[in-house]
Amino acid sequence: MITAIVLIDCAADSIPEVAEKLADINGVSEVYSVAGGVDLIAIVRVREFDQIADVIAGGISKVDGVISTDTHIAFRAYSQHDLEEAFAIGLRESD
Repeated sequence: MITAIVLIDCAADSIPEVAEKLADINGVSEVYSVAGGVDLIAIVRVREFDQIADVIAGGISKVDGVISTDTHIAFRAYSQHDLEEAFAIGLRESD
């Protein structure tokens, strides 16, 4: 799985609407409104590197209200967070 973190500047009066449209794009797993130098951060997760361009240039950048994007490709995860466990709803197989 390839993960990209996309920092997004958008029109200030349309942040909620832009965020909702971004969240509907295939390949965008999460969208956060944030304080700081950008308005939104989108987490993109795809299986193949070429799909990054489809999601960002072909999707995110074309959403009305998006002014600019700054994309960071993740090389290695250092957290202990396990997405499969998160979706297991706390159910574990007994020993």
